[in-house]
Amino acid sequence: MIYLGADHGGFALKERIKAFLTGKGLEVADKGNVILDPDDDYPDFALDVSEAVAKNPSLHRGILVCRNGIGMSVVANKVKGVRCSHAESVEVARTSRLDDDTNVLALPADHFEESEALKVVETWLETPFSGADRHKRRLKKIDDIERKSL
Repeated sequence: MIYLGADHGGFALKERIKAFLTGKGLEVADKGNVILDPDDDYPDFALDVSEAVAKNPSLHRGILVCRNGIGMSVVANKVKGVRCSHAESVEVARTSRLDDDTNVLALPADHFEESEALKVVETWLETPFSGADRHKRRLKKIDDIERKSL
């Protein structure tokens, strides 16, 4: 399952991503906003998506969109079990999966063209975690930090 979320700043791109993913036959759940509301707040949607992903973080994925992607990624990374990457390029999306096994992607709607955003999404979804020992070791350290901070 791929969960989507966006505030007013990312709404149009989220809708385009949703159409792109469903067109590929992927299962998508839109966690909002489902209307363009200039007064909405990104933490609400980032939290909804992240909590959904956290229910099965090795299987589910989330994609968040706002104007710069930063606020969404900050919120997402507060949820236990979520590893969110902010990506403005195909290479960052690819290495975030290969090295960091990210399960949520935050995109900056104001900082790239739609076609590039779709390439980033596609790359991120298609790239598997490498499983390299050094990356597993680092992810275990992140999990340890997360447990200690709760």
